[in-house]
Amino acid sequence: MKFRAVLLAAFCALALACGPALAAEPQVPMFWDAKERLPKPDLSGLARLRFLTTTDFPPFNFLDGEGRLSGFHVDLARAICAELDIADKCQIQAVPWAELDGMLQSGQGEAIMAGVAVTPESRLKYAFSRPYLRFPARFAMTKPTAVSEPVFDKLEGKRVGVIAGSAHERMLRANFPGVKIVTYSRQNWMLQDLKAAKVPAVFGDGMRLGFWLAGSEAGGCCRYAGGPYLAPEYLGSGLAIATRADEPALAAAFDAALHQIAVKGVFAELYLRYFPVSFF
Repeated sequence: MKFRAVLLAAFCALALACGPALAAEPQVPMFWDAKERLPKPDLSGLARLRFLTTTDFPPFNFLDGEGRLSGFHVDLARAICAELDIADKCQIQAVPWAELDGMLQSGQGEAIMAGVAVTPESRLKYAFSRPYLRFPARFAMTKPTAVSEPVFDKLEGKRVGVIAGSAHERMLRANFPGVKIVTYSRQNWMLQDLKAAKVPAVFGDGMRLGFWLAGSEAGGCCRYAGGPYLAPEYLGSGLAIATRADEPALAAAFDAALHQIAVKGVFAELYLRYFPVSFF
């Protein structure tokens, strides 16, 4: 639940590789080995495939101006169905978050695509696809002072803002012991101090920072510096599709479809459609 809240707050704030922020050529992440061969399953016996999602998880799932279910997850689900040759059997239904699990377990849906966190506990209840999107940590600095990789020595002794008690604080302390950590209880206070150059740098969720960097509140003040940094031990394994625990074959089918969607460039098109400011 906390994971969904972080992503929702990130979107609302707007309305280990390295690359520049807001680059002319956005970096699209690739989480699959193009040489890997995943067998395409035969789903001809499947009566229907119902993806369950919500409407309060933008830009992943939301209602557009005309009340239609839209978002990255909606378009990705359609792409999966097309890749598996079952587009005519696919449905995408939005329900309140609290009802997702009950509908899946009672057979009123076959998959959840709504940011269910992959944890040891959730793996007891669900079979998951491989992650299709991960969320890196990033530094942000004012444009005149932003540094590039390697940043370890360049940030030595500098004050770096981070949200108190967060996974990003733990990650920063463990991997950048030379920085002087300044903790904040609120994201907007931290970003205001960055914009005013009261702290030289901040460290946090790359997607949330990306929305802010591209938004009016930042006023073009800042950019990414170094990174991105993927650390599953701190940040989790990313987004995956959840099915019932007794449906591992369906999760494997999603893996095969997601692999081909990535290799064929469909994922890149969807990623840039919904995240024009890449957080990678």
